[in-house]
Amino acid sequence: MSNLAKWARLAALGVALAAGNAAAQTLTIGVRGGPDSIDPHFTATGSHAEALKHVFDTLTWSGSGLEVEPRLAESWRVIDPTTWEFKLRRGVKFHDGSDFTAEDVKFSIERIPVVAGPNPTTIYVRRVKEVKIVDPHTVHIVTDGPAPILPNDFIRLFIVSHRAAAGLTKETANEAFNTGKAAIGTGPYKYVSWSPRGELVLDRNDAYWGPKEPWARHVRREIPNDAARVAQLRAGQLDLITRVPATDLATLRNDPRLSVSTIDTVYVFNAELDMRETPPAGQLSAKDGSPLPANPLRDLRVRQAIDMAIDRKALAEIAMEGLGKPVNQLVTPSIFGFNTTLPERVYDPAASRKLLADAGFPNGFRMRFAFTNDRLPGDSAVGTSIAQMLAAVGIDATAAATPAAAFFPARTRGEFSASMSGWGTLTGEAHYTLSSLTHSNDAAVRMGAFNVLGYKNPRADKLLQDAAVELDEAKRRAQLAEVNAIVLEDRQRLPIVAVGSAWAMQKAKVKIAPRVDEDTLAMDIKPAN
Repeated sequence: MSNLAKWARLAALGVALAAGNAAAQTLTIGVRGGPDSIDPHFTATGSHAEALKHVFDTLTWSGSGLEVEPRLAESWRVIDPTTWEFKLRRGVKFHDGSDFTAEDVKFSIERIPVVAGPNPTTIYVRRVKEVKIVDPHTVHIVTDGPAPILPNDFIRLFIVSHRAAAGLTKETANEAFNTGKAAIGTGPYKYVSWSPRGELVLDRNDAYWGPKEPWARHVRREIPNDAARVAQLRAGQLDLITRVPATDLATLRNDPRLSVSTIDTVYVFNAELDMRETPPAGQLSAKDGSPLPANPLRDLRVRQAIDMAIDRKALAEIAMEGLGKPVNQLVTPSIFGFNTTLPERVYDPAASRKLLADAGFPNGFRMRFAFTNDRLPGDSAVGTSIAQMLAAVGIDATAAATPAAAFFPARTRGEFSASMSGWGTLTGEAHYTLSSLTHSNDAAVRMGAFNVLGYKNPRADKLLQDAAVELDEAKRRAQLAEVNAIVLEDRQRLPIVAVGSAWAMQKAKVKIAPRVDEDTLAMDIKPAN
């Protein structure tokens, strides 16, 4: 063999080895939903926050069991009833090499109300009245009253660079972040590129303050179609996929190249019913399409009838194929404030039909029922099945499966009279969920941001306001448990089933430590060997 041929062969071998090494250090996963922007303050949607936790650190962190852990804040303490002190981590650098300081914390908190989009992230800073910089690594957070769970709220307080994001408005922020100009975080990965509904590409931050990541590059490929996600995994095009459909679990478990992990999550599918006097056009009508004299959902008997028409066990076992569990409240048993005394929801179609007749609707009525079809495992199947169950008692429910990207803005605008989506109690405390979904929509007390259908119960409002400032944990737990009981009684928001989740992966390459909040983070995915 000539020297030239030898050199050519060695060069080819080097290229092959380099390509193999790059592939080994690249983690490519298929996710059902991705971010809606690269601005972490744009929306509170879970898939959005999940993706951007790689680029931007939060002030506190939610551990695998939802326990609050240090992150950019190393420690915190109460100074007086309305002031928290947070000590910040020293030596942290942004991706552009600039120092992380208290100025970035103050800036990030104050910009959220300015740029928050369709699912407002203001819920995470609603208790904050003022941010005082004590020194470059100490901030005092002044609240609008005692705020016992402020560190819990801050698990979604993403810190952006005050230099990179300076001067951005609601109209200009998304473009600046999406192009990478403002996408400067302190997280374990740096932003490379993103195409909406496509791929998010991240590179390892070798100057990260925390543990070194094994993956030089992390690619998150958004694939809403379950079958396509599974097919790409089985073809070896993906290292791991999220939210495996229950129908494919057995097949994937039997594939010797793959492994599967499952967990019960804190997400709960819940339906909400319109309490407004005048619903939006096209949402409710008589069966012949003519207008109704009044909104039937304002009648408790109608709401009870809808609740009793839903067979939660069948939804969990059949529609979700065993990946769900029936629930009787908006939070799962591990959440602080879960009410242990509430009875199971009763499935009784005959009683449902009688309640409708008693309410003046012996022949039922027509209703549009909207739900997400690409966000959480089983959402489309559960939503479709609920519509069929309502039809069985006389309510002609039109199943309106809607992509999450369109569903949530429409829902926030109040365009639905009856809908279903998933909500996870990500802070570990029921106040987060109840104050957002069931407190009346009241900007003055910064609660009820996601209650857009006119529900109001003064007793529940007072309990939630009291719980927000109650430092005694036993009292706060009792207050939250009572609100869960009120929600059960009023039937405006109907908890349906808790969501289980599954991941499938290439057995020889990766392994994962699943989280109950269902976040799929490169930081929790390690090489198999």
